[in-house]
Amino acid sequence: MATTTTDEGRMEGGYTYDSFTGVGSQARKPTERHFLWWCSGAYQGLLKDCPSEQTKYAGLGGVLLATFVLAALSAGYAIYSVFADPVWAVLFALIWGLIIFNFDRFLVSTMRKYGVSQRKQLWMAAPRLALALLIGFTIARPLELKIFEKEIDVQLAANRHQKLLMNDSLLQAENRTTLAAAQQERDRLSARKAALEDTLHQLQQDYIREADGTGGSQRRGIDKLTRLKQQAFESALRQFTPELRQLEGQMRYQDSLIAGANAGRDLRNRQYEAQVTADVGFLERNKALSDLSAHEPSVFWANLLLSLLIILIETGPILSKMIMNTGPYDLALASMELKQMAAAEDGMRRDKELRHEKQQEVNGRQKEMTAELLQQLSALQKKHVKEELDQWERGEDTVPKRMPLEEVTRRIKERYSYRGGDIL
Repeated sequence: MATTTTDEGRMEGGYTYDSFTGVGSQARKPTERHFLWWCSGAYQGLLKDCPSEQTKYAGLGGVLLATFVLAALSAGYAIYSVFADPVWAVLFALIWGLIIFNFDRFLVSTMRKYGVSQRKQLWMAAPRLALALLIGFTIARPLELKIFEKEIDVQLAANRHQKLLMNDSLLQAENRTTLAAAQQERDRLSARKAALEDTLHQLQQDYIREADGTGGSQRRGIDKLTRLKQQAFESALRQFTPELRQLEGQMRYQDSLIAGANAGRDLRNRQYEAQVTADVGFLERNKALSDLSAHEPSVFWANLLLSLLIILIETGPILSKMIMNTGPYDLALASMELKQMAAAEDGMRRDKELRHEKQQEVNGRQKEMTAELLQQLSALQKKHVKEELDQWERGEDTVPKRMPLEEVTRRIKERYSYRGGDIL
C-alpha cells in the first residue's frame, strides 16, 4: 500500500526514521541544540552532517553545563560565607564557573577517539582525570557545607562553648598568682581586724557585765570596778581605732585588686566571645564539618557519598568521552584534521621548493654577472698592465730611478689583484 509522508515525518499508516530521531519539526530547537554542541566542544560544521552523533554530543554538552552550575554554586557559597556580600558572591561564582567550564570543555575537546588504542586513550586521559578529581574536591567542599548547614551550626555552637571554656581557664591561670596573693593578704588583714574587734568586744562586754552585775565580781553598784573596765575598753578603742581604719583601707585596696582582676577577666571573656561569634567563616565551618564527621558515623558516610557524587559529576565529561564509541563524527573529525595537516605540509613543502627555485635563479644570475664582470675586469687589467709595461720600457716611469722588471711586476700584481668574494 502506498504511503505519503506528512510534515511531522509520519507516514500515512506508519512512521519513518525521522519520527524517532527528532529530525522533523518536533525536534529540539536548533538554538538549544547548537548551544549544547558548543558546550561539548564539538565542531558544529561536522556534527550537522552526523545525525546519529548529535544527541550524544548534546548530552555531553549538558554534562559540561552541569559542571558549570555546580562550580558556580560552590564558589558563590564559599565567597558569601567569607564576605557576606551577595554581589561579590554572584560575580565570583560566574567567573569561577566559567573557568571550570572552559577548562573541562578544553579537556574534553582535546580527546581523540579514532586511530588511538584503548590503552593509549587511558594514558592520555589519566592527567585529565587527575585534574578533574582535583577540581571535584575543590567544588565538593563548599556544597557539603551548605547541605549540612544546620548540623554545622550546632557543632559550631559546641566548638564555640569549648573555646570559651578554654579561654576562661587560660585567663584564670594567668590571674591566679595575682588573685591568690591579693586574697591571701586580704585574709590576713581580715583576721587581724577580726582579732582587734574581738578584743574590743570582749572588753566592752566585761565592762557591761560589771555594770549590771552579771559578770566580774557578780555585784552591782561597784562603780570603781565598772569605771576601770570602762576605761580599759575606751583606752583599747582609742588604741585600736587607727589600726582598724588602716586595716579597712588595706582590705578595700585588696578588694579592688580582686574586683579589677575579675572584671578584666570578664571583659576579655566577653571580647573573645564576641570575636568567636563574629568570626565564623569558611575555615571555621569546614573544621566544624570535620569534627562532626569524626563524631558521627552517619554524617561521615553521608558526607563521603555526597563528595563522591559531586566528584563523579565533575569527572563525568572525561568518563563520558572515554566510554563513547568511535562514531561518524570522530571519523569525519580525524579526516578533516588529517586533510588540514596534509594541506599545511603541502603548503610548507611548496613554499620551500619555491624559495629553493628562487634561490637557484638568484645564484644563476649572480654567476652570470660574475662571469661577465670577471671578463671585463680581465680585459681592463690587460690593457692597464700593457700600458704600464710600455711606459717602463720607454723609461717613462713615475719613479726617478728606473726599477727592475721584477719590482714592476710585483707592483702590478698588487694593484690589479682581486678576490672572488669582492666581485659581488
